[in-house]
Amino acid sequence: MTASLKRRAFCAGTALLAALPASVLRAESTTVLTWKDLLPEGETTLPPSLQGMVQHDQAPLASQQPESSGVRTDWNGETVQLSGFVVPLDYEGTAITAFMLVPYVGACIHVPPPPANQLVLVTSAKPYESRGLFEAVTVTGMFGTAATATQLADVGYALSADRVTPYRG
Repeated sequence: MTASLKRRAFCAGTALLAALPASVLRAESTTVLTWKDLLPEGETTLPPSLQGMVQHDQAPLASQQPESSGVRTDWNGETVQLSGFVVPLDYEGTAITAFMLVPYVGACIHVPPPPANQLVLVTSAKPYESRGLFEAVTVTGMFGTAATATQLADVGYALSADRVTPYRG
């Protein structure tokens, strides 16, 4: 291949790459996480005191958050995708700009919150029109550890959302 053909092939490839939507490019570098991924090695998803049947009407339980055993830094600064349930924190009109992503329905509201390493604070520049409390969603964006306290619970992770979509199992 001559130098001229190599240059043309390079330019054509670069132009093709530039024409691809950002979502296609990001898909290759997005890590899909599960809630178990956020736990340190050997941890269970829920502490033994919260496993099994949780009584939703017991006031003392509703205010107790189990202590977190730590967070994982494996995905700090990476683009990740995580599915969970929405607990709204801040609104812009009727759309949500900040929410906690929680692993199960009722977390932080009706039952004791999970440990901080099972809670993700999600912020979004583009407000998300939620269908209601505890909507199941999938969030994609920049991920990291962040010791944050909200009015509902201490949170161990943060996710700056590029995209929030209804969950499709």
